[in-house]
Amino acid sequence: MKQRLLIVLAVLLCLTAFFAGIAAIQPEDFSITRSAMIRATPDKVSDRIDNFKAWGDWSPWAKLDPNAKEEFEGPERGPGAIMKWSGNDEVGEGQMTILDTRPGEYVKIQLDFIRPMVATSLVEFQLEPQGDETKVTWAMSGKNNFVAKAFNLFVDCDKMVGGDFEKGLASMKALVETPPALTEEPQSKTQPDADAAPAKAAEDNKPVENSAPGDSATTRPAP
Repeated sequence: MKQRLLIVLAVLLCLTAFFAGIAAIQPEDFSITRSAMIRATPDKVSDRIDNFKAWGDWSPWAKLDPNAKEEFEGPERGPGAIMKWSGNDEVGEGQMTILDTRPGEYVKIQLDFIRPMVATSLVEFQLEPQGDETKVTWAMSGKNNFVAKAFNLFVDCDKMVGGDFEKGLASMKALVETPPALTEEPQSKTQPDADAAPAKAAEDNKPVENSAPGDSATTRPAP
């Protein structure tokens, strides 16, 4: 019995060492990039990116947990703007900080994850005008720690995170390209003149006179 247990432990140790070795030789750096064409000016697109309060309209993670808690600090937009969030297991917990912006051209963000794992990444948005459209490139890069390397053995992070980027860019495209709804003002109905109403009523009640020549206004008795 003890010999079998020792064999099982030895096999587990070998497997652990094998996977640890495979994880250790995984790339130190990672980079995920997706792009989309949006029919709008770079400034109009930039307004949706460098203001964290606008992310809820297009972010692919906003729909994963509508009840996630969000906090905003610093300026509303531009360098120093901070967004903190905490939600379910799908969105986790973390913080984003805008490091640099060039309106209509570039936004640089530091992304700090707390949960499900501690990690720091760099997020960049590049905006390039192309005719009447803007090419939006969303990229994330950083270092792979050992936990991330082991995670990458079982999950294709480029496919998973890149898929989220694609959804986010599609939502942004639909949002920016959709013209604002026009609110039709009800047409005011012409109100009758208040002074004209009594006059019309008096005219309607006025006795009818016979205007034929030779006729009397009074009724003659029958013979």
